[in-house]
Amino acid sequence: MEWLGLHFMTGLPEGGQVILDCTHNPFLVLLAYLVACATGFATLGMTERVAHVEKPASQRLWRWVGAGCLAGGIWAMHFISMLAFQAPIDIHYHLPTTLLSLLFALTASWLAMHTLSHPQLNFWQYLRAAVWIGLGIATMHYMGMAALRSNAMAYYQPVLFVLSIVIAIGASLAALLISSHLRDGAGVFHQLLKYTASLVLGAGIVSMHFTGMAAFSLVLPAGSLEPLPSDNNHLQLGLTVAVMTLLIIGSGISAAWADKKLQHKEHDLQRVNALLSQLDQARMSLQQVAHYDPLTNLINRRGFNQIFAEKLIEKTNEGGMLAVMFLDIDHFKRINDSLGHDAGDELLKVLASHIKAAVRSHEDVVARFGGDEFCILISLYDREEARQMAQRIMLKMKEPIELSGRRMVMTTSIGISLFPEDGKTCEELLKNADLALYQSKDCGRNALHFFSSNLKTRATLELQLEEELRHALRENTGLMLYYQPIYDLRTGQVTKLEALIRWQHPVHGLLTPDRFIAIAEANGLIAELDNWVLLKACEDLGELSRHDCEELKIAVNCSPLNLAREELADEIEHALHAFGVAPHRLELEVTENALMGNITNTLVLLRQIRALGVSLSIDDFGTGYSSLAYLRRLPLNTLKIDRSFIQDIPKATQDMEIVQAIIVMAHTLHLQVVTEGVETFEQYDFLARHGCDFVQGYLLSRPVPLAELRPVLAEINQRKHMHTVNPLSLARGITALTSTDPFPGTPAPHGGASVVRPIR
Repeated sequence: MEWLGLHFMTGLPEGGQVILDCTHNPFLVLLAYLVACATGFATLGMTERVAHVEKPASQRLWRWVGAGCLAGGIWAMHFISMLAFQAPIDIHYHLPTTLLSLLFALTASWLAMHTLSHPQLNFWQYLRAAVWIGLGIATMHYMGMAALRSNAMAYYQPVLFVLSIVIAIGASLAALLISSHLRDGAGVFHQLLKYTASLVLGAGIVSMHFTGMAAFSLVLPAGSLEPLPSDNNHLQLGLTVAVMTLLIIGSGISAAWADKKLQHKEHDLQRVNALLSQLDQARMSLQQVAHYDPLTNLINRRGFNQIFAEKLIEKTNEGGMLAVMFLDIDHFKRINDSLGHDAGDELLKVLASHIKAAVRSHEDVVARFGGDEFCILISLYDREEARQMAQRIMLKMKEPIELSGRRMVMTTSIGISLFPEDGKTCEELLKNADLALYQSKDCGRNALHFFSSNLKTRATLELQLEEELRHALRENTGLMLYYQPIYDLRTGQVTKLEALIRWQHPVHGLLTPDRFIAIAEANGLIAELDNWVLLKACEDLGELSRHDCEELKIAVNCSPLNLAREELADEIEHALHAFGVAPHRLELEVTENALMGNITNTLVLLRQIRALGVSLSIDDFGTGYSSLAYLRRLPLNTLKIDRSFIQDIPKATQDMEIVQAIIVMAHTLHLQVVTEGVETFEQYDFLARHGCDFVQGYLLSRPVPLAELRPVLAEINQRKHMHTVNPLSLARGITALTSTDPFPGTPAPHGGASVVRPIR
């Protein structure tokens, strides 16, 4: 078999002369191996770049750069190895054929780089690619051998020839497998593996070449002259080719390293940009959380205050008006208590959308401050514009809402303050709008009110009274009890007293409970105040016992808020024991609505109090919402008819019928009846005739302090048969005893329980 003048499968000619003293220059052989190792290292580096670059154009570029480095390295190794070959004949090389061998090397190298650019290949795909690459390298080698020109003929031993091709394929397979495993990784150990793999690949490439050279034999034709020692010295050319190749390969490796660093910097920059983007998103999320309400997506108090401050600066510099509206959903707590908080949240979403729909979308700011409290900031030209918007909101809020299978209508209370007339700062305007809101609530809700200076004055006064009431309770100064007699119609004696608290204020004089009880209830002082009354009443009972009044009872009023405290029974027991008072001499008065507020818990507490021996009375009966079914279950002793049913007797026939019905009902339930506010003989006579048990009012006596009580009781008790004696004479006598009116300026018709309001 002959190809390009090379004999592969034919034997040596019988008449020829085989040249046996062919040698290789050791230095050039070592140089060729160095070039092969550098080629392997460059190939592994280019493979890594192809695998890691992200742009297709960059992959194609590095694939061609890797193919060039691999082809140039293999071809240069082959060329230097051929230059290392020394024979005793004149040898030169055919340039076109040599360059053609470079083309075969480039083709095989491109095929290798193309194969290595795939992210995942199985072993058989690697093997098929290795066969084609090995055949390409072998073709390049033997094409280069065909470029050799001399007088001798080139023959190859078939076994070594085939072995060289197998080595080429094996070296190619090893290169592909090593490259696929070393394309990922970093660190010193990874670099050591790459260096080791480069040495192995270089050895494989050199082994293929020198196996092919071992199969090579030069035979001079018969009759040729004896070979002469050759003076060919290709050392300088081999060094030149090696240096140029190593420079090219080094440049490729440097470019790959620089590109890797640049890509790492790009990745770092991308990570920094990603982190910055995440930080921006986190900042926006934090801003959303910090300035927006997550339930309704309205801005919250913090965001509202920020916008409010900016608007104030704008209006201060440019002029104009602002209105601040506080909105509170009327009776919203009942929704949470009855339908649950989830239903309440859904309702808040709907109501927030109603408010947004009622305002001007671009000019007005709507915020949710928490719970069922909303705030609106609007720019306007006159006061009436704010009123119209508030009315529009109230009308929108009344639209029916479907919630949890129910159709309901909600209302709102609104308070409004205006800039600049009601304040110049955010805090002042918000506070004033809040005061106006409370005014709307106090007027029955579902109303709107503008702030006025009177509201601020009242709020300031209430704050001052709260502070002074705390001081009075803490120092036990100024507070005192007045007592109003309760007359027993059957025995003709005063058997009970109602304890009514008064506050001798250092500036405002003697204050009745209606001036400070609401303040105590609103600021958490009512429990302490009720306990003070309880202790003082028990102390006064002990004092009365020492003056021959052992049978007198005292009725003490209990606030609805205090009635919800489990500690109340223990406090009553402590007060009784502290002053040695018999429990039956104490009566606790509770209002009708307080009993019905939480009937289950109230019933448990009342039974505990009754178990102590303390009597219980229902106060202001007829003004609340009692259920007779519940009333029958309560452990009561006494029912007190409110003065509103008495004041028009005997003129109001309907009131007379109501009172008669209440007395009959109470006696049916085995309850005693007390009627308060009795001021005329006609009222007294009517109650006596219809079976009322006790009466209380200005007809008998005004409330008096303990020091003035005994003369009043003595005068009343001397009239043991009041039903036969004109009570007006008794009233005149009592008035003479209590000529000093404890409530200057209070007209007599407003006596009884309506003037001296009990604690509630």
